[in-house]
Amino acid sequence: MPARMPHRFHIVDVFAEELYAGNTLAVVRDAADLDAATMQRIAREFGFSETTFVVEEGAEPRVRIFTTAGELPFAGHPTLGTAWVIREHGPQGRLPVLTLALGVGSVPVAFEAGPGGGEVAWLTAPPVTLGRTLAPERVAAALDLEAGDFARALPVQHVQVGIEFVHVPLASADALARARLDLPAVAKLAHDGFPTNFYLFAPGARSDLRARMLFLAGGVREDPATGSATACLGAYLLAHGGGGESFSLEIEQGVEMGRPSLLRLEVTREAGAAKIRVGGRVLESARGELL
Repeated sequence: MPARMPHRFHIVDVFAEELYAGNTLAVVRDAADLDAATMQRIAREFGFSETTFVVEEGAEPRVRIFTTAGELPFAGHPTLGTAWVIREHGPQGRLPVLTLALGVGSVPVAFEAGPGGGEVAWLTAPPVTLGRTLAPERVAAALDLEAGDFARALPVQHVQVGIEFVHVPLASADALARARLDLPAVAKLAHDGFPTNFYLFAPGARSDLRARMLFLAGGVREDPATGSATACLGAYLLAHGGGGESFSLEIEQGVEMGRPSLLRLEVTREAGAAKIRVGGRVLESARGELL
């Protein structure tokens, strides 16, 4: 009987400007023999926002993404972090572009020189869908905020890119810091068909914007860096005139959690269609083998 291949894993910090910042990701390789139930148990064991499983490391590596609660078709920091691990440690070598096969389809990740040295990994987002808008008063109770805390120039809106969010523009960093999820009010919105992932953003002091992502997954949780919501933000701002036809932004997230993250957003309109890229640095903090 042939020996079982070891399941190597790597832990990386994504959207991190220094080690032990950003959003932590576990990448499990050699995962072709693992079924979905086992992947889910391993994701719970790591306990990070997401854990990825590299099922194939061919020309277009096939990857599955799991939270502690379930599988996702797409997410930003798992895409960047997994592409970085495969490029650094896989058989193909350090290609300038690596395309991953995810649940949402093929997603390319490019590696480019970043400001001040080092590399920035950039994903090209799959299509973003803009959904229904909400009056700020409808979402204020869910976030334990007042009507005056919202930025009225932009709408509160349901947005999705494989995963769904409610995008909420706030007037100040103070309002952003005070936001908390009120579970009964969130349940009312969910009953009306809105997701329980709330991406809040406000003007930043050291960056263009500062953001938080509050969500429900076995209780109230917060994500230190959310690349998929940032991609949705690009389409949202483009649709509502928040940045013009072509713009780039730097967005801080995770500050309130002690996991400061820096996400880069580039949006251009090409042949009438939006091209949205989300970028960040990836730093490896640990590696090992599942027993």
